[in-house]
Amino acid sequence: MEFSITREAWPIAGAFTLSRGSRTEAVVVVVTVSHAGHVGRGECVPYARYGETPESVMAELNTASAQMRAPDDHAILPTLLPAGAARNALDCALWDLQAKLSGKRVWDLMGIPAPKPATTAFTLSVDTPQAMRKKAAENSHRPLLKLKLAGDGDLERVSAVRQGAPDSAIIVDANEGWEPHHYEALVPALAALGVAAIEQPFPVGKDAALATLGRPVPVIADESCHTGADMEKLIGLYDGVNIKLDKTGGLTEALIVREKARAANMQIMIGCMVATSLAMAPALLLAEGAEYVDLDGPLLLAKDREEGLKFEGSTIFPPDARLWG
Repeated sequence: MEFSITREAWPIAGAFTLSRGSRTEAVVVVVTVSHAGHVGRGECVPYARYGETPESVMAELNTASAQMRAPDDHAILPTLLPAGAARNALDCALWDLQAKLSGKRVWDLMGIPAPKPATTAFTLSVDTPQAMRKKAAENSHRPLLKLKLAGDGDLERVSAVRQGAPDSAIIVDANEGWEPHHYEALVPALAALGVAAIEQPFPVGKDAALATLGRPVPVIADESCHTGADMEKLIGLYDGVNIKLDKTGGLTEALIVREKARAANMQIMIGCMVATSLAMAPALLLAEGAEYVDLDGPLLLAKDREEGLKFEGSTIFPPDARLWG
């Protein structure tokens, strides 16, 4: 097998802002693996929150790829790479290559149902209440909006969005930005505003506070949930988990997390980083039966790959084999 590892930058439409800061481009790393005349690809997003940079991820991939011997070597990946962006790109590239070599779709190879069209959330960045209301009104036709929050001033932000999009379901994502006093002050009001779920209110390591707090709105683990090994400590604290391939280290481990969440009767969200359709395509295989699908990365870009996923409003369609899988 031959490997190519490249860094790409995709402009974001405007800016994408959350509690940790803003950015105007999505930087991704793409793995291309060639074998017997066929090519497989995988895309990942190095994330500074987890100590990743494009350079560190590319270095990891260069080291790991040199030790790969066969397209179906998924089992060896956890011995070569930690869960994270690098392993995700390599895992998904190998699945894509296997599909191309076999002439079958990835879901047939994995023995899982074929993906169906799904309704994705559309994310609104942190901003002033006035700006978020305007953005919400522009997207009030979408059935599900996801709001990035920051702590102080969040109730005003959510109230403004509800005014701008009175009929849309709303999820809020604090990105570890709250303290217990934020939670106690905000959550009853958020429930009254019809918020459907709250993502990761507290920093990782401070989850225990959830055991003593009321739960009028379901709480979903994001930064606290990476692999199947994390699930035991989340049960009883969280009502659901956000599964992202860049956290699990690819589709292979993501399926394990999903099955453990289902066994624990936890809600499932399928999430993403801001990236192109190449990163969304494998995640769409997890969407069947999920309470929430949040795969709007391409909708946040100024442009997507030419062979990208088809979107009709907030409906996302399964990938063409030319893109992935």
